[in-house]
Amino acid sequence: MWYVMSQKNGASALGLQRVLGLGSYETAWTWLHKLRRAMVRPDRDRLSGWIEVDETVLGALQEGVAGRKIGSKALIIIAAQADGPGIGRIRMRAIQDASAGSLHGFVMDCIEPGSTLHTDGWQGYVGLDKKGYQHEVTVLRGRRKEASELMPRVHRVASLLKRWLLGTHQGAVFTSTPPLLPR
Repeated sequence: MWYVMSQKNGASALGLQRVLGLGSYETAWTWLHKLRRAMVRPDRDRLSGWIEVDETVLGALQEGVAGRKIGSKALIIIAAQADGPGIGRIRMRAIQDASAGSLHGFVMDCIEPGSTLHTDGWQGYVGLDKKGYQHEVTVLRGRRKEASELMPRVHRVASLLKRWLLGTHQGAVFTSTPPLLPR
């Protein structure tokens, strides 16, 4: 557990195999995934207060696939709770699409009603105010360069997630199945 938690760029199964002296890569991979699952508290509190919510796409560039169209990429929704100017607790989940059903389901599972949600202008977020949330919208269309300034928390989390995946897996992430992210 110490090895997995102390790695700056994340632990790999190969590194765990080396540290523990395991003969089998498959055994190291299994243990690493068991440890990752054990580190997630299933009954954790929902986020509350002022929360930024946005999605990001993980996967290699694909021709003809832009925006929220994912092709063979993975779509990840992120919620980042404000803690003053910094980031408090976060929640992430792989979702099938950017529809209202997927987005609203994540929000209702992970965020307390009465919280203030700050989202971009995507239509999938419309109607959250009717479900007990206060909803602030910042339209990012045509302001792509300003997005990380207008919604800094979720964009920093997305950037750290992508950097972690690149550092841990050296870019070899396949999206034929959803990534192993805690629900």
